[in-house]
Amino acid sequence: MNLNTRYPHLHVIDHPLVQHKLSIMRSRNCPTKDFRQLLREISLLVGYELTRDFPLTRRHIETPVAPMEAPFLSGKKVVIVPVLRAGLGMTDGLLELIPSARVGHIGLYRDENKQPVEYLVRMPKHLEDRTCIITDPMVATGGSAVHAVDVLLKRGVSESNIRFMSLVSAPEGLDFFFRAHPSIDLYTCAVDEKLNENAYIVPGLGDAGDRIFGTVG
Repeated sequence: MNLNTRYPHLHVIDHPLVQHKLSIMRSRNCPTKDFRQLLREISLLVGYELTRDFPLTRRHIETPVAPMEAPFLSGKKVVIVPVLRAGLGMTDGLLELIPSARVGHIGLYRDENKQPVEYLVRMPKHLEDRTCIITDPMVATGGSAVHAVDVLLKRGVSESNIRFMSLVSAPEGLDFFFRAHPSIDLYTCAVDEKLNENAYIVPGLGDAGDRIFGTVG
């Protein structure tokens, strides 16, 4: 994992398997079925890094051979929060890794000025007591990412309990995100060159939602 010196809370996942799978996804010839499967696989792999510092406690168990004090996860329960609709594509991989996690939803779309508009928020109870992982494949302008974090902060989640998980990010989006939330950990697999005039990431991989669900924008 590559830690960025400019943004201490930016984590770029440069594992060879992640980079290989991302390159296949970038190709315009990658079928919808393969795109979805690869996104699930990458989400699971990034999930390992994102949960690396989850606290452990010791509990007494009996193995078939001997008793031992075994390590178990300790601490707050997890909520996965996909930003609709593309964030849904990252949920399955994380649920495979953390089957007990609950799932909230934040529905956003971009208006004609590329600003996020909220149309849905559904969250589990006692959100303030949980670790929340926001998922959205793209951090383009950063507006949706910032808005999603704001949704959780307004519901009592502390900054230390929020993590943002993405696939590809633009420098402009990272600048905007970390100006707004410099202490939130953001995990991404690539920082690309720039945004184009339509606020798409270059080289990017196109519209992640359309490619996940096989729709046309």
